[in-house]
Amino acid sequence: MFGPRIQQYARRLAEMVVQPLAKLGLTPNMATVIGLLLNAVTATVLALGYLRPGGLLLLFAGVFDMVDGALARVRNQKTVFGAFFDSTLDRYSEGLVLLGIILFASTSTSATYRTWTIALAYAAGLGSLMVSYARARAEGLGLELKSGLMARPERVLLLAVGLLLGGEAWLPWTLLILAVTSVFTSVQRIVAVWLKLRNTDAARPATGISGREDGDTLGDAENGNNHRIGSSAPSVSSERSTQH
Repeated sequence: MFGPRIQQYARRLAEMVVQPLAKLGLTPNMATVIGLLLNAVTATVLALGYLRPGGLLLLFAGVFDMVDGALARVRNQKTVFGAFFDSTLDRYSEGLVLLGIILFASTSTSATYRTWTIALAYAAGLGSLMVSYARARAEGLGLELKSGLMARPERVLLLAVGLLLGGEAWLPWTLLILAVTSVFTSVQRIVAVWLKLRNTDAARPATGISGREDGDTLGDAENGNNHRIGSSAPSVSSERSTQH
């Protein structure tokens, strides 16, 4: 949803901010681990019921998510493993935050509130995972896929703003919007891939690459970092960024 101009401006700003950190010797992978720890702290605060402070921490952790990519560019340490590592830990970060919300909701005295909040948090987590997986799988097939309404920055911003402004009262509604828009984005990406492959599949010979594999395994390259991990002849740009 954030346009290329906004993303480019955010990257330039992040590169300016991380200059002192780069001089102190902070590496991109170290920043990635710190980001995961920040999200773990955020999840703990949310689980304890401090939703507005948790929303503020989530916003800070989301901004910090740009640090590793900026450090990689400033220190000229762009690596394929760094992109993979960042993407993988981002999935853990999202899961931890939503787990914190589920743990908080499980303590509610209202059965209706508890049930709906937990169900919506699960749906939001599943939708977010599928947004990331759809892009990773497409890039595993050698396709570039950056379309979609709710990439990771937008998801973090939506959840953080909902927590900050509405706290407990708005939480089910915030999760509902997050779940619906995440699922919508995954469908957007499925349609985008189908449109890209429609003509290619029709022209592909019978001896070509199989379009389906049972038991596919995938290293999640969905990081929006302008890096791509292809299939048989990968074209890899290992730059990190914040879209997922």
